[in-house]
Amino acid sequence: MTDGVEGITTAALGLALDAASLRQQAIAANVANANSIGYVPLTVSFEAQLDDARRALATQGRLDGASLAGVQPRLEPVAVDAAGVPPKVLVDVEMASLARNSVQYQALVKGLQRHYALLSAAIGEGKR
Repeated sequence: MTDGVEGITTAALGLALDAASLRQQAIAANVANANSIGYVPLTVSFEAQLDDARRALATQGRLDGASLAGVQPRLEPVAVDAAGVPPKVLVDVEMASLARNSVQYQALVKGLQRHYALLSAAIGEGKR
């Protein structure tokens, strides 16, 4: 992974898009299994890992490829309570999460488009 601004930006946006895609899968699985007995809802572990990268940014003053290397979105089951019972899937909450995730995904795609447009403009100006 290149450590230039363009490499870090592309990597961070790509990771966020991967997380949004996985979150969509988790929400779909949760809604599909809302009435299944014993189903353990899924969630995506990404934000906590991203916080580690943010701490590296705060301590080092910059974000490099090594800081993002360990960040990988993953599907994980939601923690069960002390009795070992998984939380009930609330379809209305899942649908609200779906709407929020869709907006976040669209914003990430727009950000990536703008990033590539800037790179394209820089390349185009360099040819002159």
